[in-house]
Amino acid sequence: MSTHGAAACPFPAATVLGYPRIGPRRELKRALERRWSGNADAADLASEVTALRVRTVARLRELGLTGCSAIPASFALYDQVLDAIVATGAVPARFHDLADEHGRLDREASFVLARGDAARGPLEMTKWFDTNYHYLVPEIGPETPFAANPEELKGQVYAGTYSPADAAALRPAVVGPVTFLLLAKPEDSAPAGYDPLDRLEDLLPVYSELIAALGCTGVRWVQLEEPALAADQDREDLPELVERAYRVLSEARAAEDPALLVTTAYGDARELLPVLARTGVEAVHADLASGRRGLRRLTAEQLEPFLAPQAPALVAGVVDGRNVWRTDLPGALDLLEELTEAGARVRVGTSTSLLHVPHDLEAETALPGHARNRLAFADQKVQEVLILARGLAEGREAIAEELAAAEASPTEPGRSTPDAGDPGLDAAVRSRAAAVGPQDRRREPGQVRRDIQRERGAAAGLGPVPTTTIGSFPQTPEIRRARAEHRAGRLSEEGYRDRLREEIARVIRLQEELGLDVLVHGEAERNDMVQYFAEHFEGFSATEHGWVQSYGSRCTRPSILWGDVSRKGEGVRGEAFTVPWITWAQSLTERPVKGMLTGPVTILAWSFVREDQPLAVTADQVALALRDEVRDLEDAGIGIVQVDEPALRELLPLRREDHAAYLEWAVQAFRLATSGVRAETQIHTHLCYSEFGEVLAAIDALDADVTSVEAARSRMELLAPLAESGFDRGIGPGVWDIHSPRVPAEEEIRDLLQAAARVVPADRLWANPDCGLKTRGYPETEAALRHLVAAAAAVRREAAARPEEAVPVA
Repeated sequence: MSTHGAAACPFPAATVLGYPRIGPRRELKRALERRWSGNADAADLASEVTALRVRTVARLRELGLTGCSAIPASFALYDQVLDAIVATGAVPARFHDLADEHGRLDREASFVLARGDAARGPLEMTKWFDTNYHYLVPEIGPETPFAANPEELKGQVYAGTYSPADAAALRPAVVGPVTFLLLAKPEDSAPAGYDPLDRLEDLLPVYSELIAALGCTGVRWVQLEEPALAADQDREDLPELVERAYRVLSEARAAEDPALLVTTAYGDARELLPVLARTGVEAVHADLASGRRGLRRLTAEQLEPFLAPQAPALVAGVVDGRNVWRTDLPGALDLLEELTEAGARVRVGTSTSLLHVPHDLEAETALPGHARNRLAFADQKVQEVLILARGLAEGREAIAEELAAAEASPTEPGRSTPDAGDPGLDAAVRSRAAAVGPQDRRREPGQVRRDIQRERGAAAGLGPVPTTTIGSFPQTPEIRRARAEHRAGRLSEEGYRDRLREEIARVIRLQEELGLDVLVHGEAERNDMVQYFAEHFEGFSATEHGWVQSYGSRCTRPSILWGDVSRKGEGVRGEAFTVPWITWAQSLTERPVKGMLTGPVTILAWSFVREDQPLAVTADQVALALRDEVRDLEDAGIGIVQVDEPALRELLPLRREDHAAYLEWAVQAFRLATSGVRAETQIHTHLCYSEFGEVLAAIDALDADVTSVEAARSRMELLAPLAESGFDRGIGPGVWDIHSPRVPAEEEIRDLLQAAARVVPADRLWANPDCGLKTRGYPETEAALRHLVAAAAAVRREAAARPEEAVPVA
C-alpha cells in the first residue's frame, strides 16, 4: 500500500459513499429548472448551487461526519456519469462543436448532452444498475478524444466548503475508469465488435491528471466508484484490466497526490474485490448490505488481502443505502467485529450512496407510528454509521443504549413473525393470494385474441399504425394549484372533482382535434404513477417530503410498502378508484379511451418494500388488487386497459444466475393482474429507459396484446432483436423522447416509424411517444403530437401502397 494522502489523513472511521444532492426541499431541481426556463442566468444557478452544497456539508458535519475526508463531495448537478464525460473530455462526435479548442465542455454545454437541442437528440438514458436512478450513456468510439477537464469536479470541492482551506474535509467522488467504459456504448461510427473498454489504456492518463488536479484543491482522498464490478460482465480479461488500471493509477501519483478509495457498490464484487485490494490503493469498499438476504460475509479469499501488513483499509458497507429500513445494529456490529478480529483495518460505511433515499425522517409528520419506528432516511443512516463506528472503536458498552433500543423494537417488517395484532397482517389477503392457481395467470391464445380485437378495432375505426400516447398529459400549474388547495382544505372535494373533470374534458377535446386514434384521460387526478395507487391501497404509506432523484431535475417520492396489500374499501376486493375518471373520459368521445394502471413490478420497484417476505409474495398481493381494478374497468365498458411496467428491467438482478427466478415471479405477477378479462379486452403495457436485450423472452411472456417501448433515444435498437426473438404482438416503439424539451420534426418521426415498419408489419405497429407527457408543457406536446399523427398517416399510406411487403401476422 502506498501512503500519499493517507499518511497525513488516515481514512475516517465513519463515512457514507454519497448523500442526496437535490436538497431537503428539492432546491437543486428548482434552481436547474429556473435556469433552463430562462428565469435565471448561469450566475444565479452557480450561486444557488453553491449555497446548497455549503448547507449540505454543514449538515453532514452537524450529524457528526467530522473526520478528515469523511464527507463525499458527490454533488453532480445532473448526473455523475455526465460529470465523468465532461471530466474526461469524452465528447461524442455529434457534440464536438460545443467543445473548446482543447476538447472541453463547460457546464452549459454539458446540459445539451443531457437534454438535446433543436439540432440533435441528447445522450441515451438508462437505469443505473438495479435502481430507479437514470444515467446518461457515454458514446465512445476508437477515435473519441480524451482530455482531462477537472474544473467541474474542482468546483464541487470549493462550492462544498466555506473556504479552500476546508477542502481536506471533503472526498471528491468520480465514476471509475473501468465502470465508465463498461457503461459506455460504441459510437455509431465504431466498427463491428468494438468495445469501449478497449480504450482503457488511453483513459488512464486522463484519470491520473484528474486525481492530481483534485489534489491541488487540498483534498486528501479521492473516491473512484466501480459499481460495474458487482455485476456480471462479458469480458473474460476483466480481472487483468482492473488490476492494470488501479496499479497504473496508484503508481502514477506523486507523493503529494490524494489517496484512493475504490468503491464496489450495489452487490458483491466477488473475485474482483481481492484484485482491487492488491493494486496499491489505500482503501477498498465492499458492499455487505445490498439485496434482501441480510448482511453478507466476505469469503476467505476476499478477506485475505486485507490482512496483509500493507493492506488497504476495508470500508465495510453495512448500512444499506438503498432502502429506508433501520439497520440491524447488533447484527452489523457482529460482522464488523468479526472482520476486525480477523485482522482487517475496518472502517464503517454505507453499502451505496444515500442518493437513493430521502433526506430526513424528522421532516415527516404523518407516517403511522408502526411504520415510522422501522425507518431510517439519509440523516438517520449517517447516524447509524457513526454509532457503529463508535461501537467498533470503543466497545459495545459505548453504544449499549442504541443496541438495546434496536433489540427492543423491530427494525423492519418481519424481524419477528407477524401475529394477529400486527397492523401489516391481513389474513383475508393472504388467504386469497395462497389460493391463486395457474388458471388465474392465463388468457385465451394470442391468435384468438388478435382476431377478436381486430374486428373490434375495425368497428372503432382503428386501422394500421394507430396513434396513441402513453397515458399522462402535462399537469398544468392550475391542476397542481387545485391539488394543493384541496389538500389544504381550501377547496371542497366536489369542487376539486369538478376541476379534474374539466381538465379531463379539455384533454379529450385536444386529442380529438389532434387526430389521435386511441385516447387517454390524461391522469390529471394523479400526483404520481405509483403514489396514486399507494394512496388507494392498504399496506402503504406516502411521505410528505420523501423525494429522491430519478434523473436530472426529476424527482420521485417513493411510497413505503409495509403491510399486506389490497384496494381500500369494504371486503378483500375493496373499491374501484380509476374507473370513475376513465368512464367520465369515455363518455365524452366516440373514440376508445384506455384505462391506465401501474403494474405490480413497477409499484414494487418505485416503492420502499417490506423485506419480511419474498418479493414474489408481495407482488402477487399487488397484482390481485390490480386484477380487481382491471375487471372493474372492463365491466364499465372500457375495451383497452394499459398496465405499465417501465421498471421490469430495473429490478433484474446484477448476476445472471439470479435472472430466471426474478423474471419468473415478475412475469407471473403481471399475468395475474391482467388475465381476468375477456378475449376482446385489449391489454397494453409500457416499458421504458432500460436495456431490454436480457429480458426479451420475459417481454414476450407478459402476453400483453400491445407493448410500447422506449426507442427514440436508442434509435429503434430494440426492434430487430425483438422481431428475431419471435415476438408477434402489437408493438409501439416510442418516436418522441419526452425526457428532452426538444420537439422532433415530422420527418424525424416518420424516419423512425419507417425504420420500425421495415421490421414490424403495419397491422401490428403503433405510433406513440416514449413515455408519459406529465413533465412536458402543452406547446411542445401539441406540436410533437401533430408531427406524430402526420408521420403515422404517411407511413400508413406507404404501407397501403405496398401491401406485398407487409410481414404476415403470425
